[in-house]
Amino acid sequence: MNTDKLFQPFSLKSLHTKNRFVMSPMTRCCSPGGVPTRDVAQYYRRRAEGDAGLIITEGTVVDRPSSANDPNVPRFFGGEALAGWQQVLDEVHEAGSQMAPQLWHAGIQEAHASGWLPEMPFEGPSSIGNGRAMTDADIADTIRAFGEAALNAKHMGFNCVEVQGAHGYLIDQFFWPDTNLRTDFFGGKSLAERARFAVEIIKEIRRRVGDDFTLMMRVSQWRFSDYNAQLAQTPQEAEAWLTPLAEVGVDIFHCSTRCFWKPEFAGSDLNFAGWAKKITGKATITVGSVGLKADITSLYRGEGSEASPLDDLVRRMENDEFDLVAVGRSLLADPHWVRKVKEGRFDEMQGFNKEALYTLV
Repeated sequence: MNTDKLFQPFSLKSLHTKNRFVMSPMTRCCSPGGVPTRDVAQYYRRRAEGDAGLIITEGTVVDRPSSANDPNVPRFFGGEALAGWQQVLDEVHEAGSQMAPQLWHAGIQEAHASGWLPEMPFEGPSSIGNGRAMTDADIADTIRAFGEAALNAKHMGFNCVEVQGAHGYLIDQFFWPDTNLRTDFFGGKSLAERARFAVEIIKEIRRRVGDDFTLMMRVSQWRFSDYNAQLAQTPQEAEAWLTPLAEVGVDIFHCSTRCFWKPEFAGSDLNFAGWAKKITGKATITVGSVGLKADITSLYRGEGSEASPLDDLVRRMENDEFDLVAVGRSLLADPHWVRKVKEGRFDEMQGFNKEALYTLV
């Protein structure tokens, strides 16, 4: 198997990676009080030393009172937390990789298993579950918080920034008709209308960071509460959803799927990242069980996964279906996974064991 295509450099605005592999954002809840520690810095450095071209941080929350659903997820605001992230960034750069923070607001979530709750009630587009509907002032402040976090990332020396717009978190909650019941500007019957909140966030970030800073956005068709959901039912719906985001500033769509090899719409072999690239003309990242046989649902059944060949990934990359490849569980379990691919050490691919979740390997 010739993997040369996976190891070609990639450049777009402020982002310049040595290969096409991206470390996928994976929440670890290992930052006490929201402050990344030296252990967190070394965890990311090991992936850089293992040749991941771009490392996207775990979700790191913006400056809103209830943006986090766990006291140990990292913050991307406040002097102590930003100093922690500066240490992480310096370690990753020293080891030869590029880095982006993933900016996150969890939206309305279930209470933490420990009973912990944020200082203010969870907030979202509508009053659902144990959360409250955001006011116009809440929305405006949230948009500002995303913009401020992105500007901080640029000033700190991050190579790009990613907005978490997937998987049932705040921005994604605005996309879905059962969680966005609003009748104002940020609601609506169509997906395009419900995407206006995301559009305003992207516009604000672009206004703050300028045109030369690479802006990525993670999007998904599914969410953790419904693995079989499909937000856009047709390519036309996907176009109405993604094109406005591309027009106001998204440079790269990070297209989350459970299995990257599955076609997104009938009548085409293209996966979600392939369709996003075709629709918008923007670069895309594919992700979803790369290097593994079992999708992420196995993780929540308490199972691991055997390693899987990369032939289909290579084929799709050679067809320019997408530009970059994000790897999650494989890299979580083995920081040297990318280097092993580069050196053809496929017999050393160890798959994923759920025990890796409980330590910063």
